[in-house]
Amino acid sequence: MKNKKNHKEGLDQVDCKMIHLLQKDGRMSNTAMAQVLGISEFTVRKRLKRVLDSGIIRIVAVGSPLDLGFEISGNLKIRIDLKKTEQVVNRLREIDEVIWIALTTGGTDIDVDFAVRSMKELQDLLFNKISHIDGVLSTETSLMVELVKEKTDIGTAWD
Repeated sequence: MKNKKNHKEGLDQVDCKMIHLLQKDGRMSNTAMAQVLGISEFTVRKRLKRVLDSGIIRIVAVGSPLDLGFEISGNLKIRIDLKKTEQVVNRLREIDEVIWIALTTGGTDIDVDFAVRSMKELQDLLFNKISHIDGVLSTETSLMVELVKEKTDIGTAWD
């Protein structure tokens, strides 16, 4: 598994402001960013390339699974044999319906978000894909009935 290093030392105030602008509008042009920040377009382009290449941010289109036609979206809390963590995570990564995976503390070990088109696909996901992974001990499923809040413009911890 990859370890995310602390990127604080690689970001300065200008980088943080660029990230904040992109979180509000991922399609903002380098020229517009340069005008807002009071720096050259070349500087924005160079800094943006560095931040993107480092993996600190990604620029993607974010859609709500329910609005995109997935009838069922939800969360799985998975208890595993901790000696098999890497094996379980690698298998979960291969499942198309799984859209987010996190190692967690507390009563469960892995938190997974998923999106499926039907109850039949949910049944297949739970009973044929996830439950058959060696190392999975138990799962608890929660279904999303309404998306109340989704925040993508979180800024950075150094703003």
